[in-house]
Amino acid sequence: MSVTDEQPVLLKVDGPITRIVFNRPKVLNALNVAAAEAFLAACKGVAADKGNRVVIIAGEGRAFMAGGDISAFAGPAEEVRKRVPTIMEPLHEGLEILAGLPQPVIASLHGPVAGAGMSIALSTDLAIAADTAIFTLAYSKLGTSPDGSSSWSLPRLVGLRKAMEIALLSDVYDAPEALRLGLINRVVPAADLASETDKLARRLADGPTFALGKAKALLRGSLDNSLHDQMEAEAVAFGACIGTADFAEGVGAFLAKRQPTFKGK
Repeated sequence: MSVTDEQPVLLKVDGPITRIVFNRPKVLNALNVAAAEAFLAACKGVAADKGNRVVIIAGEGRAFMAGGDISAFAGPAEEVRKRVPTIMEPLHEGLEILAGLPQPVIASLHGPVAGAGMSIALSTDLAIAADTAIFTLAYSKLGTSPDGSSSWSLPRLVGLRKAMEIALLSDVYDAPEALRLGLINRVVPAADLASETDKLARRLADGPTFALGKAKALLRGSLDNSLHDQMEAEAVAFGACIGTADFAEGVGAFLAKRQPTFKGK
């Protein structure tokens, strides 16, 4: 795939692993209209790729993303109200696509992870961060409420009381504290972020993709279900997994006392 530095979002395919990379390093990958539209296009591209088994979201340069492009919010209120949806709507549509994918989505985080950047990071299935990363939701410092699905993700990750603190105060958290709070899954040395992200992605890519997708859907839907409805959903998902080649391989490998070789089918 041919890419240029002018593209605000890069889509890089490496076998079963696809990387969505924010590419406005001079402005710490601040999200503007072009970047939001490119992000949506990348998400649609991932969804259409039947060979994809893992998605990584990352940022070029010194940051994952420092938030939205604040220049878009300057000016008379009526003009800003017209501009904001041109950024927010494609961002939200892209995030909804990623949440609905059967593939696991990993955020690979470094530098500032702020505003919309933190919202995007919170929306993913797994998050790995450099030990130098810093996190802040930041919206309240601009006099606005959150977007990018963070008001949905945050209380599910840390609980309502802590989510209120993070959103209302917009404090800054370092990577170890973000890990302690449950905002991310792992912290690694900054020099090892790319290799550790790749290692995690390869592990998932070698897994039973269909079953992982069912697990992802069950967990994401669980807080909206009664216990009875959730167990019904589990039974349906388990039944669907039984018909896959990966299920037969997993059972056969267990009985033969060998490591399974999953094909994602």
